[in-house]
Formats: sequence, C-alpha cells, structure tokens
Amino acid sequence: MPAPRLEDATTLDGELLAERTHLDTSRAALSRMRERAESLFATGDKVAGDAYTAEQLGRHMARRVKELADDPTTPLFFGRLDFGETDPDHAGRDYHVGRRHVTDELGEPLVLDWRAPVSRSFYRASARDPQGVAVRRRFGFSSGVLTSFEDEHLDRGEELGTASRILTAEIERPRVGPMRDIVATIQPEQDELVRADLADSICVQGAPGTGKTAVGLHRAAYLLYLHRERLRRSGVLIVGPNRAFLSYIAAVLPALGEVEVEQATVEDLVARVPVRAVDEPAAAALKHDIRMAEVLRRAVDAHIGTPSEPIMVSDGSFRWRIGLDPLHRVVAETRAEGLPYATGRDRVRARVVGLLQRQAEARRAESPSDAWLRRMSRIKPVTELLDTVWPALTPDGLVHLLRTDADALATAADGLLTVEEQELFRAGKVGRTPKATRWTAADAVLIDEVAGLLERAGGFGHVVVDEAQDLSPMQCRAIARRSEHGSITLLGDLAQGTSPWAATDWHESLTHLGKPDAAVVPLSVGFRVPAAVVAFANRLLPALAVDVPAARSLRHDGSLDVRTAEDLTAATVAEVRAALAYDGSVGVIAADDAVDRLRAALADAGVATATVDDVEAAARVTVVPATLVKGLEYDHVVVVEPAAIVAAEPRGLHRLYVVLTRAVSRLAVLHRDPLPAPLAA
Repeated sequence: MPAPRLEDATTLDGELLAERTHLDTSRAALSRMRERAESLFATGDKVAGDAYTAEQLGRHMARRVKELADDPTTPLFFGRLDFGETDPDHAGRDYHVGRRHVTDELGEPLVLDWRAPVSRSFYRASARDPQGVAVRRRFGFSSGVLTSFEDEHLDRGEELGTASRILTAEIERPRVGPMRDIVATIQPEQDELVRADLADSICVQGAPGTGKTAVGLHRAAYLLYLHRERLRRSGVLIVGPNRAFLSYIAAVLPALGEVEVEQATVEDLVARVPVRAVDEPAAAALKHDIRMAEVLRRAVDAHIGTPSEPIMVSDGSFRWRIGLDPLHRVVAETRAEGLPYATGRDRVRARVVGLLQRQAEARRAESPSDAWLRRMSRIKPVTELLDTVWPALTPDGLVHLLRTDADALATAADGLLTVEEQELFRAGKVGRTPKATRWTAADAVLIDEVAGLLERAGGFGHVVVDEAQDLSPMQCRAIARRSEHGSITLLGDLAQGTSPWAATDWHESLTHLGKPDAAVVPLSVGFRVPAAVVAFANRLLPALAVDVPAARSLRHDGSLDVRTAEDLTAATVAEVRAALAYDGSVGVIAADDAVDRLRAALADAGVATATVDDVEAAARVTVVPATLVKGLEYDHVVVVEPAAIVAAEPRGLHRLYVVLTRAVSRLAVLHRDPLPAPLAA
C-alpha cells in the first residue's frame, strides 16, 4: 500500500516526526534491496543453468548493486504528492517522490522514482492545472537530515512557485566539488525537455544558469529509465568539451542510479592516431571546414578502378575464366549500392567468387565446400583484381596520401579548395609513412571521417552533446556517425562560442549532425546566476554577433563588485580571503598565462588551491584558466584582468562572456587595464 496519510498528525512537529520515520523506513528498505542484490550476485553462479547465464546474471546483479548505493548525505526523497478524492487513478493516495524507486518487503512503493509517470505531476501540477493533486509537499534537508517541509494546496489555488523557501534554498545552496543533480528543483519547462520521447532529437539554446547541462543529463537518466533494455544494448553517450568538464558532471548520473553511461570528448571519439603536433590556426580551420568531407569522399572513390582484362583461375585440373563484361558489371553494381568502401570491397570479392562457384557447380554437378570458397577468395587472380579495381585502404593512409601527393589532392579537391588552400592543407612536416607522421587534432578528425567512409561503425541509442556551439562541421559529422540510428540532445549557447569555427546557427549544426528537423528550444530564464551578474555579462551580447535571447535571472540576491587595483595579485589574494568567509566554492579565473602566478601567490599566503582537473580536491579554491572554465560553476568567482582574457584569443569577448557567467552567488571583477568597451559603457 502507499504510505499512510499524515493529516491525522495534530502538530507540525508530529508531521515532521512522521516524515522522518518514513525516511528511516525507506532507507532501511533500500538497504535490504541492496543486500538482496549482493546476495544474488554472490550466489548467481549456483542458480544459473549454464556458464553464459551465470555471467549475464552476474553482470546484471553487479550493476544492480551499484544502482542501489545510498548516500546518507543525500535526501532519499524530496517531495510528496497527495491526490484528491476525485482523481480517477490515485484518489486519496499520497506518494513520496525521490531519486530512485524504493519498495517495502511486500513490493509496495515507499518512494517513487522521479521518472515514474505519476511523478510528472510533482513538476507539472499548478494551481491553474492541479492534475488531481490536492497538496504538493517539498522537504528541506541538511546533510541528509529532514529539517522542514512546505505545502502547496493546489486544490485551493495556493502555489508558491519560485517563492518557495525550500525550492529557493536548494537552488542557491552553496556548492563545492562536482555538479549535483537537480531532481528536486526541475522547472516545468525543463521537465518537458527531460521527458521528450526517445525518437525526438532536440537542441536546447540555453543562456547561462538556465540548467541546460542538467536538462541533458536528466533526459539521459529519464530515457534509461523508460527504455532500459534497449538503451543498455545500444548505449548512451555524453560528449563534453574537455576532461575537466566531464569530471565535473561525472557524479550526476550515478547519483540517479545510472552507472553505465559512456562519457567522452570529441577528441576521445576520434582517437585513432596519437596526436603529437599542432596545426597553425589557418590550417586547423581548413581541416575542420565542411568541404573536407567531400574532398575525402572523392579521394576514397578515386581508388575504385575498372577491370582491364579477364581473369583466369586454376583449380586442379579445371580452369575458370571470368570475362570483362561480368567483371565490369560486378564493379558497377557494387558501386551503385553506395556501400561503405571496405564493405564494397568484400562484396566485389564475394561476387567474383560467386561467378567462379557457378562455373564449378555446372562442371562438377555439386556445390564446392566452404574451404574451396575460402581458397578462391584468396587466390592470386582474385586478389590482384581486387587490388586493381577496389584496393584496400586505411584511414590514416588515405589522409597521408593527400598530405604527400599534390596530384591526388588536386583531383579530390577540384572545384572545392583553391590552390592556396591545397598548399595550406599539405603544409607542415609529414612522415614517410602514416605511422611516422606527427598527426594533429584536426588530422584525427579527418582520419575518423575516412574511417566512416570505409566502414560503418555501430552507434549509440542516444547521444547528449554539451557545449555544442564550439563543434566544427567535421566534428559534428564524427558525432553523427555515432548516432545515425539514434537521437541526440544538443546543448549549448551560441553566445558562448569560442572556437574559430563556433556555430552561429543551430540549424546548420543540426544538419551536420544528421538531425536537420530537430526542434530548437530556447531557455532564457536563469535560476543559478544572480540578476546583477547576468545584467553585467549581457552588456557583451551586442558585440558577440549572435541572435540569442538575452538571459534573465529570477535571483535577486548575490552581488557584483567591479573595481580597479594597481597590484592585481595582492588584490586577488585579498578577495579570495574575503570569499572564504562565506560558504561554498571559490573560482579564480584569469588568462591562461596568469594562472601559475596566481596559484603561487595564494600558496604563499597560505591558501590551498586545486586545479580544474581535480574536482575531488578538499581545497575550496580553484584557480582556472579562462579557456577551461566553460560549463563550470562556483559560488564566488574572482575574474582577474578581463582585458587580458579578451586579448588572448580572436574570440576573446565570447570567452569573457563565459567567464563572467560562472558565478552563482558573488562575482568580483578585478582590473588594472581599462575594461573592454562593451562593459565600460
């Protein structure tokens, strides 16, 4: 049965005590569920009928044990729904809503998973549309201890919305360490995106602080809940801009019970060769240009040749002959099928062997053995034909050919790249062989493109791509190859694009990702970044040349302090000391070449600091290079010398917009040089 109603309690203290008792009961039940899973894991080999079944059961139970892990500092439930007597499905019932499903010994629910259908009303119900809910209750917690609750009597038209004290406290709670889940604070417009169908690809244009990253991660968790077996087979992939960002978000899905989601950067996905060199900016931009996809396709197709003579095959006392016409037909038919190149080569081989097989069957009146077929597929006349009309290729070998053979590149790039661009593509030192070549990150993307032309790799059932505004067209294609038959959630903000090839139009990026019809949904209302900070950062928007709605914040606490300082290092140390008087994390953000100096100064002052890669460090202060801060958040942010951040790269104003929107409570901007013109206006 659902948990008993608490209206019989005569005092608020009595209700609070009853809720704490329910929490204790639920935690004990979760512990029993985990113990049962551990027991099955330990004895699985004894109850399974065979070794394969035992292995599969073992994997399932090991995963189940991980999913049932309990963190006593994290609330097991955060809300409750009391349905009115007139609701057709849940009349008179109440349900606690939490991070995972918890049942008693009879299998009855003590806590409903936030992703369950009935839990939707916790996020969507309102005074205007109660959805059968009489009372929505939110719980306040401190270090896992239930301390308070707050009721909204939706059936009476009472709704707190963002005036909810508990909701506001949870949104504004100081943070140290990795990103947390937001299941207790998901807003209706976020919930619509989280619960979008698996078949739907969506793009979220999210201003700073609107929770776009959380939306993407929670959508992954929701889809795994709804389509568990299907997505366990095909997989879910999270793509982030760098390892620091992936470390920052790594704890969110495990906290929601999802432990088998792959995380990677684009560089991880295309890591077919070691990257040991760096392109000049112009060369990198060219290699990331969408025209390279057609250049590479042509280069691959150019290797498909035409048979020039019949083939003769000796087979014991027999000799088989295949004339030019059948050979031409085999190549032409295979080419017309548009198969991946390596598959086409295998198809030509199989069809030529099939022609030999028919001759052998006609003469011998019996079908040749499998061993005969394998021998014919490797016999010299057949392999020589293949090497002539459909030679074997390797991804790095083809890119190496284009880098070293001007004629091959000119043929493939005719009408696509200018002579100057072809010279730029071939510039730089190239080894005598692919293995001896020092490849760049942009080369790796091209090599992955060729690999996709040669063989079609398996894809994921769903891919979440964060900070997607910085993806080049060729990087988009690398992701598209891994989600050809799945859906994607694209997350980003065009105003935060800092790469040389940063997107200016989501529809163009979606086309390169193979999802041209995906809906673009804007999120412009922020819950994390204070209004004063958002207004200051928004001064940059007119100079960023992007068509996005200006961010606005519902938070009017926080603080903004912009001031000049002759000694920036001393001022930074003083500001950090002042910030440490508050709860929460402190992020010091500066141009990359100033980071070591600031860390050393803070160390000399006795302030322990962490690097951006060390999200588990005990230090509350992190000194972050401006180029690595995208996607991260800190309670108190100290930005050191904005002018230096802008001057460090061509899209410096975009980078500064990112930097200024990392604060979720207080922002201090310290400068000696004049502020960039848009901020000083």
